[in-house]
Amino acid sequence: MKQIYLDNNATTPIHAEVFDEMLPYLKEQFGNPSSVHWAGRAVRGAVEHAREQVAQAINASPAEIVFTACGSEGDNYAIKGTVDALKKKGNHIITTKVEHPGVLEVCTYLEKTGCEVTYLDVDENGMIDLAELEAAITEKTVLISIMWANNETGTLSPIREIGEIAKKHKIRFHSDAVQALGKVPVDVQDGNVDMLVLSGHKIGAPKGVGAIYVRRGTKLTPFMHGGHQERHRRAGTHNVAGIVAMGKACELAVQDLDTKAETLKKLRDKLEAGIVAAVPETLVNGHPTERLPNTLNISFAYIEGESLLLNLDMKNIAASSGSACTSGSLEPSHVLGAMGVPVELAHSSTRFSLGPETTDEDIDFVLQELPPIVQRLRDMSPIYPGQDVKTQCCTGNCCPVE
Repeated sequence: MKQIYLDNNATTPIHAEVFDEMLPYLKEQFGNPSSVHWAGRAVRGAVEHAREQVAQAINASPAEIVFTACGSEGDNYAIKGTVDALKKKGNHIITTKVEHPGVLEVCTYLEKTGCEVTYLDVDENGMIDLAELEAAITEKTVLISIMWANNETGTLSPIREIGEIAKKHKIRFHSDAVQALGKVPVDVQDGNVDMLVLSGHKIGAPKGVGAIYVRRGTKLTPFMHGGHQERHRRAGTHNVAGIVAMGKACELAVQDLDTKAETLKKLRDKLEAGIVAAVPETLVNGHPTERLPNTLNISFAYIEGESLLLNLDMKNIAASSGSACTSGSLEPSHVLGAMGVPVELAHSSTRFSLGPETTDEDIDFVLQELPPIVQRLRDMSPIYPGQDVKTQCCTGNCCPVE
């Protein structure tokens, strides 16, 4: 049976061209780019070429790119580095209630050290109110941190407008764009973004490499020390193979972007329409139009999302219940909670995130298999309207009946 992978927002398979590009740096090109001899020189150029590729993908300068190990590291660097560098100016951060844990948990930590954090509400589509954002700014505000695209629902933030507000008030703007690159245009100049975070494994590179754009002139206090790498901005021996892969993946991510996005959107919309037509009492979570073209987050009344995922997995269909970083939690999604989705529906939410390898046949198979799975789970649910609990138990004796 074919394996169907619809969890690309969690991670992506390594692109064949990316693998070929990085392979020499796992074998014969083994030098440390900090070394002055021939082995170091042989790989130093590859690191700088990758820096150029990343910069070009987001309309930045190569000198503004710092390589990291992942998106969460980039978020930590941007937020903690700003708070420390600007501590004489203020200690107030503005973010939203639907950010990735890589931002929210950093903010929670900083609150314990004396920082003030405003967590903006979102509406039922996951969008902030720009007037509320501007009203939250105080003389002590040093940072606005709002993600480009939500990892669970795909909702796109009004980045340009947020950037204009930040620029108007001379406040730094940081955006986690981990989910956005390769799906929608990402331009740090157009968005007036001062710091932008990327992660390789979301765009066809391996896990363990990322990058952060830091606008020229933006002072940040490094939170990793011990070496001169990355112009003293991020200590640690370069992950050369990963960095080379990151550069190539960024180059490929923005090639024919409009065509790739339209293809993903058509498949996503086909999946969404097919589910809504075949399965009653569903709720699509996220903005109806301002959404990543590959992402569908949908709740199925009267069932548990984890049960649905397990049954889909038995059909070799991979999906998720939200963010991979919180998949071990039994708590309902904080994103859906902030959007006002009832707890029972939040628990039943499933995220399908398509990728370049997704086909029409894949979607057809999901639409064939998913509706009967949902119905079977509902038939076993004691809260499904009209259900006789006793007849749905495994033995007929495991649940109390009148």
